[in-house]
Amino acid sequence: MEEEENISAQRINDVKLKEELGKRYLSYAMSTIVARSLPDVRDGLKPVHRRLLYAMRQLKLDPKSGFKKCARVVGDVIGKYHPHGDSAVYGAMVRLAQDFSVRYPLVDGQGNFGNIDGDGAAAMRYTEARLTEFAIALMEGLNENAVDFMDTYDGEEQEPAVMPAAVPNLLCNGSSGIAVGMATNIPPHNLGEVADALLYLIKNPECEIKDLVKFVKGPDFPTGGLIIADNKAIIDAYTYGKGYFRIRAKWEKEDLGHGQYQIVITEIPYQVIKSKLIEKIAQLLEDKKLPLLSDVRDESAHDVRIVLEPKNRTVDANLLMEHLFKQTELEVRFAMNMNVLDSYGVPKVMSLKEVLKEYLDHRHNVLIRKSKYRLDKIMARLEILSGYLIAYLNLDEVIRIIREEDDAKASLIKKFKLTDNQAEAILNMKLRNLRKLEEEEIRAEYDELTAEKEEIEKLLGDETLRLSRLSEEINLIKEKFGKKTALGKRRSQFADMPEDVDIPIDVIVEKEPITVILSNKGWIRSMKGYVPLTDDFKFKEDDSLQCAIHAYTTDKIVLFDTAGKFFNINASEIPSGRGFGQPVRLLADLGVNDNVCAMFVFEKGAQYLVSTDYGYGFVIDESHIFAQTRNGRKILNLAEGETAMFCKKITGDMVAIVGENRKLLVFKLEEVPSMARGHGVRLQKYQGNGKVSDIQIFKAEEGFQYNRSGGVAVEKELLAWLGHRAQVGRLVPFGFPKSSKFFK
Repeated sequence: MEEEENISAQRINDVKLKEELGKRYLSYAMSTIVARSLPDVRDGLKPVHRRLLYAMRQLKLDPKSGFKKCARVVGDVIGKYHPHGDSAVYGAMVRLAQDFSVRYPLVDGQGNFGNIDGDGAAAMRYTEARLTEFAIALMEGLNENAVDFMDTYDGEEQEPAVMPAAVPNLLCNGSSGIAVGMATNIPPHNLGEVADALLYLIKNPECEIKDLVKFVKGPDFPTGGLIIADNKAIIDAYTYGKGYFRIRAKWEKEDLGHGQYQIVITEIPYQVIKSKLIEKIAQLLEDKKLPLLSDVRDESAHDVRIVLEPKNRTVDANLLMEHLFKQTELEVRFAMNMNVLDSYGVPKVMSLKEVLKEYLDHRHNVLIRKSKYRLDKIMARLEILSGYLIAYLNLDEVIRIIREEDDAKASLIKKFKLTDNQAEAILNMKLRNLRKLEEEEIRAEYDELTAEKEEIEKLLGDETLRLSRLSEEINLIKEKFGKKTALGKRRSQFADMPEDVDIPIDVIVEKEPITVILSNKGWIRSMKGYVPLTDDFKFKEDDSLQCAIHAYTTDKIVLFDTAGKFFNINASEIPSGRGFGQPVRLLADLGVNDNVCAMFVFEKGAQYLVSTDYGYGFVIDESHIFAQTRNGRKILNLAEGETAMFCKKITGDMVAIVGENRKLLVFKLEEVPSMARGHGVRLQKYQGNGKVSDIQIFKAEEGFQYNRSGGVAVEKELLAWLGHRAQVGRLVPFGFPKSSKFFK
């Protein structure tokens, strides 16, 4: 017992947790990066795809043979090569068979393999599969020592470390994956264009990316669509291995006669699920956010056909589509990230030229290995044939030795200086092969193989010849899968960058009258229709009305806060209903200690007088109060301890300002300067820390107004308070509100 405890104690090592966690996490990260998420630059495959294709090849599921159940394939993959879950392997297999997921399918599926609506495939016991010609080309040369093989996870079998890849699969089919700390997202391309770029690179190894982009014009997605990107953006993306491509749905306008029409979408962006796209459009319709659209229908069969009905015949189709592009996945952005494992298994973000060069280097190495393999086979066959020829030249002696000698093999080797293989081959010859015709056939084969041997030796000794052979192979692949074939025809087209269409708000939102209500505690809401502003609105406990205005759902509502910032929010975004609304801070990023001090409807051409609580201000026009972001637009600079307080629309030529000291001053508005931003000028002079109480803009002939017992008083005799900006003023008129405000 004591011995067991001592042994156990010896096995316990004290380690630092941080170091051990680091080691284990690094091991996990590298396993995820190398063995799961990133494709190999040479064949464009991840381990699961490579093992899947190899297992199907071992099952002899070539394009000319029959189909086999997917369950059989998945069983072989997880049993022999890939010890992971069957659902993961089957999911990878399904994707390789979907012509809307991969540009050049590697699996030919029979049965339900899912669809573009997002429906999943049938269970693997119901579906069948075999390899495609493209997949066969990817594995061409596996039996000719073209690539290295490695032991499987249990050491019982061998699997290829990489495919020979007669086709540039990485660029043609693309790849996507998320590893630990890195990710990859490579779009599919057109094989014909990639082949042309490879041929050009062979002839011009020092070329630049812009030269290659003349051939690889951009991605070619299996679902088609329009790619919108200028040439510079494409060159930059392929230079750095990262960039964005805008993909739009392809649509056309169908004339229905009598001036009526409908819009038909025939191609949608890559990886967009059609059913969810239509659900999104329908939801926007229900929420009344698509006033130009009347209905959406899915008339798709095998091809995509989504029908959009405009509200009426006067609706501009381009305007409707631009709005839908902004609101839905009819336009998406594909973020390219060419992060792959190089030929040494090191993850790296590569440029287009680097990817093409790595592929050519791989194919060059495959060509050398296949040529050496063939040369070894020829040498072995020539050795046997030369032995046969010696036997034919000395046929009688050979027969005598075989009949009379005890050790015929040793005697033959000694008599005719044969190798062990030659002597064994002569002894294994059948009598029927001794006819003269057979001798002639052997001589012809010997001459043919000798010529082939000289040709291979010449090829192995001359790099120029090898590059020429690579060009021939690429041309053959181009002819088989290029643009002249149904599979290779380019699907995604290119379109010019669209002009930024300024979509009027009344196009996006139905114009309806509303009443916007803001509480003192910063809760904002809207009510349908024009509710009298004097109504007793309901608020939360200890809250009350600060401001209420009439507006339309298509209006912009302007907020002015105590920090001197302007904010703009869409009236249609203000929550409506019977509740208390929502905090205004969710619509505009007000500071923690800032509050809204004015709210009004944005008007073009309007001017406003803004002022601080200490009586400094200036005039500003509407062009300077429009904020582009939620952060607002700062226009009023404040001194320490000062806050913004007033924003009055200019409706006259005179200013009446009253301070907390109940001194009233009237002066001409022209004395206040117009500014875009600043602290402004003094409007009224106060002693000590005196502050403004209220401001009113009015016309000189109409006079200023204020509340007085019994109603509203109008003061047209201005002489008693008339002065100049920055003066003290005189006491307010008799009966002026005790609050020192005109109407409060």
